[in-house]
Amino acid sequence: MATGRDIYLFDTNILSDMMRYPEGLAAQHFMVAVKHKPDARFCTSVVVQCELLFGIRRRTHPRWQTHYERVLESVDVLPLEPDVCIHYAALRTLLESAGTPIGPYDALIAAHALAANATLVSADAEFLRVPGLRVENWLAEENQF
Repeated sequence: MATGRDIYLFDTNILSDMMRYPEGLAAQHFMVAVKHKPDARFCTSVVVQCELLFGIRRRTHPRWQTHYERVLESVDVLPLEPDVCIHYAALRTLLESAGTPIGPYDALIAAHALAANATLVSADAEFLRVPGLRVENWLAEENQF
């Protein structure tokens, strides 16, 4: 799944922020990244897509579907492939045996980023416990462009 170009895999909290605040910090980071890294690939996991769609179903206002569609126009949704499963099993085993587990959905998202050799873009500090995972927080004020 890995390629020779930069790959950014967005977590739920980043895409949700881009949906809520089209001019917000995450959206600004995205625009700068698109401009300065034209060969980069911007994507998310199908697991994140499931979480977003669940959130939209819980809200009744149709604008959320519109915001979702607008944001997902610029982002590829990656399916779960067999190598993600291998990373997931190894990661959950490692973190649980170390006494530092993360949630099962977050473990799948982290495994997806590892399998894709992607930088995970997330504001969730629990991903910092994942060995070998590159993480950028596009919602942190100190992480300016």
